Amino acid sequence: MPNTQGLIETQEFGAVLEIRMVKPKVNAICRRLSHAIFTAATYLQQTPHLNVGILTAPGDRAFSAGWDFNEVAAYAGDEAGETVPGGFGGITSLWSLDKPLIAAVNGPAVGGGFELALACDIILMADHAYFQLPEMRRGILPDAGGLQRLPKRIPYNVALEMIYSGRPMLADEALRWGLANTVCARAELDDQARRLAAQVAEGAPLALQAFKQVMRAIDGMPITEAMRISRSPDDGLATYRAMQKSEDAIEGPRAFLEKRPPQWRGR
Repeated sequence: MPNTQGLIETQEFGAVLEIRMVKPKVNAICRRLSHAIFTAATYLQQTPHLNVGILTAPGDRAFSAGWDFNEVAAYAGDEAGETVPGGFGGITSLWSLDKPLIAAVNGPAVGGGFELALACDIILMADHAYFQLPEMRRGILPDAGGLQRLPKRIPYNVALEMIYSGRPMLADEALRWGLANTVCARAELDDQARRLAAQVAEGAPLALQAFKQVMRAIDGMPITEAMRISRSPDDGLATYRAMQKSEDAIEGPRAFLEKRPPQWRGR
C-alpha cells in the first residue's frame, strides 16, 4: 500500500479494501487527507485482486467534520480544492474509480464529510450518525458534490430545504428517503459493511466496474437513449465493451449450468 501520511489506515479482507480515516480529531478534510484518500482509492482501482472498497473511520465521534478551515487561506482561489487529485476529499471527482465504494458512516458527516459519503455508491449509517450541509451559514456552497448529488438521491425539495437551512438529517430520516441503505448500532456497523462488501465482491470484476461506468454514462439520459448504450471508442465505456467479450462473460453462465461457483479471471 502506498504511503498515506498516517492520515488513513487500510486493511484488506480478501477482495475488500477498508479505508479508515484517522486524522485527529474529527477527520477534517485538508489537502493531505484528500491526497491520502485519493492514494488509497487509486490503489483499490489498480490492484487486480481487490474488487470493493469501504470508506469509514474508527470510533463514533465523527465520520468527517468536513473542510478543515485551518486551510481556508491555502484554498483561496482554488475553487474548493480542484487542484487536489480526485477533487475535494480525493474522491468527489475521481471519475476513474470504477470499483464500488461503500461508506460506513460511523458518526456525524458534516459538509465535505457528507460529500465524501455521497461520492460512495452505497451508504450504511450508525444510528447516532447524521448528515448536514451547513455551508450556507459559512458563506459558501456545498459544491464538491452536495448540491450536485443530493437532489438526485432524495426528493428535490427535501435536498433544497436541507441545503438552504443547514439543518441535520438524522439516520432514521436518511433511511426513510433511501439515502442510507442500512442503519444499525455502531457496534454492528463494521461487520455489516464488511459482509455487504464481501457479497458485492463475489460479482465478476469486469461486470462490477462496467456497471459503475454505465451508470455514470447514462445519468440524466431519457430511458430510450439509455437503452442504446454507445459502442464508440471514446464513450467512456471501455470496460463495458471488454466485459461483453470477456472470458468471465462465458464463465458465469457456464458455472450456473454446472452448479458450481464461478472462477473469475477478470478478463
